[in-house]
Amino acid sequence: MPDTLLHQRLAQELAPVNAALGRAAQRLPEPVRPVARHILEAGGKRLRPFLTVLMARLLGDRGQRIYDLAVTMEMLHAATLLHDDVLDDAANRRGKPAAHTRFGVAQTILAGDALLAGANAQVADFGDPRLCRCFSTATSETAAGEILEIAAQHRVDVSAEEYAAIVRGKTAALIAASCELGALAAGAAPDAVAAAAAYGENLGMAFQIVDDALDFAPEAETGKPTGGDVREGKLTPPLRLYRLQLSENERAAFDAAFVCGMMSEADASGISARVRAGGFDRQAREEAGTYLETARAALLRLPDAPERRVLQEMTDYVRDRSH
Repeated sequence: MPDTLLHQRLAQELAPVNAALGRAAQRLPEPVRPVARHILEAGGKRLRPFLTVLMARLLGDRGQRIYDLAVTMEMLHAATLLHDDVLDDAANRRGKPAAHTRFGVAQTILAGDALLAGANAQVADFGDPRLCRCFSTATSETAAGEILEIAAQHRVDVSAEEYAAIVRGKTAALIAASCELGALAAGAAPDAVAAAAAYGENLGMAFQIVDDALDFAPEAETGKPTGGDVREGKLTPPLRLYRLQLSENERAAFDAAFVCGMMSEADASGISARVRAGGFDRQAREEAGTYLETARAALLRLPDAPERRVLQEMTDYVRDRSH
């Protein structure tokens, strides 16, 4: 990442965010701490707590407690990752062995539950029912999005509207809630809270769609296996666009393999190359750009301050992500 306001602010906020995560992990019951620390210390962008802090600062909060509120979103996110890796039987997470391969499935699931409960308690400590409602709504919407995604796997008739609903739940809801929590903690007016949430939701939609496009990039560029969504039976926007331009016979062959879960590594690699050659990943990024425009419009309803410029740069970062 170039030396931008965003990069500078991320570097500034990382230490207090990580310190707050450490305090949160220490508050958990002792038996679940090893699993919690395994996922929390595995790295990650810390995007969600960063957004909570930035939005709170933008709207006037200057206290240090905001870090303890902000990390509840990372705890919720981490809990979903623990559960996702069990469901997907993933071997690795962020370059480390997935928690369930080291601690076992039952212990990992229970640790995810404990992380979620601990985050909920930490939000409740702030004594504001609006914060609790925001957190619980994000939890429910995230779970709903995951259920929709599971139901859509290996289906070739998933519409653009259906996939948007999946993304809105599994990714955008949590990013929207991160921004909303910050605005609520700052005591912002309802219009500002709504603008903060709108920024977060549209940023989250774009983030996931760009992620979908990056799934087809060469592994040498992203560090992740190419075409994972093809093998997992997820009809993401680039794959849907690719499928629509196939001939009738080609589409029938694609559908048969996709629906039955019979896409091999070679199939995924070949399809990924054709997605790139056809520019379908680029078209998906253009779709993400529409959401980013809406996010920027929401920012203009918030105060003009250095944090707003950082949040503006966040939209550029999402648009230009290469890994």
